[in-house]
Amino acid sequence: MPSPASSAVSGATKSSWKKIRCRRHPRRHEHKRLGRGIELAMLAEELKASDVGLEFLTGELKGSHDPSGIVVTVLAAMSGMEREYIRDRTLEGHESARKRGKTIGGAGVTDDDMLSMALHLRDQEMSLRDIAKRLVITTGAKRGQHPSPATVMRMLREHDEQAATAAST
Repeated sequence: MPSPASSAVSGATKSSWKKIRCRRHPRRHEHKRLGRGIELAMLAEELKASDVGLEFLTGELKGSHDPSGIVVTVLAAMSGMEREYIRDRTLEGHESARKRGKTIGGAGVTDDDMLSMALHLRDQEMSLRDIAKRLVITTGAKRGQHPSPATVMRMLREHDEQAATAAST
């Protein structure tokens, strides 16, 4: 944010500096990037209350000057519906892929040797980050890299759940 002193150097007057400072226009590519459903309408109201204009790079929305207007309300509803549609299609695609025998997600990077080493290091009360730094992936495209702490945690949790199930049976 420019100061009045730096504005004087650039030749801007104090009144134009205030005008520039008070007039903010965040730019977004599309209305969808702001939020969905009621969130969009609430955000538009908050921006208007703070005297912040909103400009979309895809073009001006007719009626966007009034955040409680019908255009913003309809756009918010359409964005919410589009989000649900995309989510449903994605879930249907995952289900279809599973039925065809395809796996969802990346290839597994853990193996029995990695699990036994992780269990040994956990018994020494090392943190997940430290355990992950000491383990090395031995197969696949990530060979030679370290697994993430989340992968180590998931591997140990699955082992603990299997051990608990076996113990209770």
